[in-house]
Amino acid sequence: MDAVTRRLIKELRDYQRDPNPQVVELSPTSDDNLLAWRAVIAGQEGTIYEGGRFDLDIVVPNSYPMQPPTIKFIGRVCHPNVHFKTGEICLDLLKSAWSPAWTLQSACVAIGVLLTSPEPDSPLNCDAANLLRCGDMRGYNSLVRMYTQLYAVPSTAAIMSSTS
Repeated sequence: MDAVTRRLIKELRDYQRDPNPQVVELSPTSDDNLLAWRAVIAGQEGTIYEGGRFDLDIVVPNSYPMQPPTIKFIGRVCHPNVHFKTGEICLDLLKSAWSPAWTLQSACVAIGVLLTSPEPDSPLNCDAANLLRCGDMRGYNSLVRMYTQLYAVPSTAAIMSSTS
């Protein structure tokens, strides 16, 4: 068993033993490939993302934990630092600020924190970022709540996908 496999098995056991409440699910997508994971993070209570369940696709490199995983949202997320179509996430932690001290679970928690702490000066979604830059909090909050309700709230998301 190589070092990457041992590390990922340890991370999975640590998550199963002591999960963060914001990370609803975190596991490999199959038993025979530990380099492909799926996670679900919950929108924090009292925020415009409340009630949402946000799916993440995680690809772990062979050089993990020395190199960061590639993490992106599956489905639509309205956020200045998330590409609306691809789900790409602009977060230093996933690029230059990565450290082997981070885990897949802690990276998912950081993404959850990013949802409520947008950085409009490094946008992947210019429309959302421009609303924040112009100080239009009402417009921004309404837009995010609408997309959260449409695409991330389980009962609504199921209805929307079945009518598409």
